[in-house]
Parts: sequence; C-alpha cells; structure tokens
Amino acid sequence: MTELASLPTDPQALAEATAAAMYERDHAAQALGMQVAQVGPGSALLKMSVRRDMVNGHQICHGGMIFALADTAFAYACNSGNQATVASACQIDFIAPAREGETLEAEATERVAAGRTGVYDVSVRTADGRMIALFRGKSHRIGGSVAGSTPA
Repeated sequence: MTELASLPTDPQALAEATAAAMYERDHAAQALGMQVAQVGPGSALLKMSVRRDMVNGHQICHGGMIFALADTAFAYACNSGNQATVASACQIDFIAPAREGETLEAEATERVAAGRTGVYDVSVRTADGRMIALFRGKSHRIGGSVAGSTPA
C-alpha cells in the first residue's frame, strides 16, 4: 500500500494514484469487468462490456448494471483528490437500452464541490456515442484518505 508521504502532489498524478488504490480493492467493479479508462481531478471515464449475465428478460442490459457503472464512475471522480467520499444521493434517467456485446462508457464530471459536498454528472454512452443514461450524484466527504490508508 502506498504511504501518504510518498503520494504525488500533482492533481493529475494524485487522481491516478487514488484510482489505482481504489481499484485494487474495488471487487464489485472488478467482478463486473469495469475498467478505469481515464481519471483526472474531479473526473473519470469507466468502461464495461455488456455480458450475457447482465441482460434481463427483455434481452437488454439490466438497469442495475448501468446504474452500477455510472455510480462507479461517480465514485472515482469524487474520490480523485484522495479524500474519502461516498454518495449521499443519486438519480438516474434511462434514455435507451443497451444490448449484449456493447461496450458502455460512463463519463463522470464534477459540477461543484464545496465544503464536504459535491455534485457530479455522469453520462453513459455506447462506444459509438449513443446515449444510454444520465446520472447525477451528490457526494459527501467522510474524512480520511483513499490511497495510503485503510478504507473507512
């Protein structure tokens, strides 16, 4: 585990180190095959391929899987400064179905962060750019750090 004293001070490098530490213990993201494609201060891009075991009885991606991808991108964005942060509320609007074999991309962007709270928007699209869902998450800093620490 990375020691706090050896963590980078550059915001981009810190976001990358924090994401690496988070992903190492993020068994849910790993089990769903999510990949952290990009991370930066207040932002993250995650990808996930829709597998057969993610498809519901309508032969489309289960909404819970899409929500999990968006929520995970939100988590990586709001923890990118290495301050332990959790969701306090979130909402998702499903726009179009995703199908088995498609790769989904969830792009999270910080809209505002003030004090211990923040608001983040996440768009979920197919690799060819078709909009699947829009997610808004509200965050709350709980104290402590992500990298170089034991999770809260």
